[in-house]
Amino acid sequence: MTLTIGTGPFGKEGGDFNFNTGVLKAHTLYLEDSPKRVRAVFGGETVVDSRRAKLLHETGLLPIYYFPEEDLRHDLLEWTDHTTHCPFKGDASYRSVRAGDRVAENAVWSYPNPEGFFEPLKGYAALYWNKMDAWYEEDEEVFAHPRDPYHRVDVLESSRHVKVTVNGELVAETSRPKLLFETGLPVRYYVPPEDVRADLLVPSEKETRCPYKGVSSYKSVQAGGKLAEDIVWYYPDPIPAADKIKDHLCFFNEKVDLEVDGEEQVKPQTQWS
Repeated sequence: MTLTIGTGPFGKEGGDFNFNTGVLKAHTLYLEDSPKRVRAVFGGETVVDSRRAKLLHETGLLPIYYFPEEDLRHDLLEWTDHTTHCPFKGDASYRSVRAGDRVAENAVWSYPNPEGFFEPLKGYAALYWNKMDAWYEEDEEVFAHPRDPYHRVDVLESSRHVKVTVNGELVAETSRPKLLFETGLPVRYYVPPEDVRADLLVPSEKETRCPYKGVSSYKSVQAGGKLAEDIVWYYPDPIPAADKIKDHLCFFNEKVDLEVDGEEQVKPQTQWS
């Protein structure tokens, strides 16, 4: 995410370079070795277990792991007739994963004859993250997508005065928020639950996953005579790196009226929790 999304240097909303950024066109690439042991599990079987993965960063896209063919469980893989063409990488071939009575169709792709910059990917394969049941970096489960080694999350104690208004009704007000600074994303203001109008919160079944924070739950807000769906999220059990935001409530800056130290905040365009 850091290099290629949001305000990252390969993103669409980044800072300034001292050269013509026209060179950072679509499909600007950065390929590097990963020092992590990476595993993917499907149907109770480990499909790949590698200490030699490569991580591909591509303009505007999330990073992707590529694995040496030797590190895949070929007894679980079945070639299919599905192919795709990328003008930058060449023709991709696909395999499905079969584990017991479960099949992940066309979950693995590779470039038998990669072109140009991608030639080092010959003999490597990638897997669709969301087609596997679980992913691990070392022995820690990772959600949603690979962790970008250049991505940073800082949670800082703050005494800023934060007010959140929804449909003209004050929903939250605090002078003890926790501010979460995440590379490439807007500042997020996590409010102690005691400083939020609990009577306005409506349970939601929505859940999302973040590789840097964990699994989040959501709430809607009934305010001003209207229901604003899924505009609040929180982490009941965040990963250790984000433990300070446990059970604190965060409102989408993009969907509420947010005031910090008396100044109304401009609604950002990026919607990542």
